[in-house]
Amino acid sequence: MYLQSVLLQPIVALLAGILILVMPQLLNFIVAIYLIAIGVIGLAPHFIH
Repeated sequence: MYLQSVLLQPIVALLAGILILVMPQLLNFIVAIYLIAIGVIGLAPHFIH
């Protein structure tokens, strides 16, 4: 599970960056979703056994 978390974070960051470049008016929304996604990805291994 740890390896999957490490691989997912750059993918989520890349998608968020592309969305910000394409639609800058959604910056606040994209940043909020990014932070929530990284938090869930980081905490998931602690809750899934």
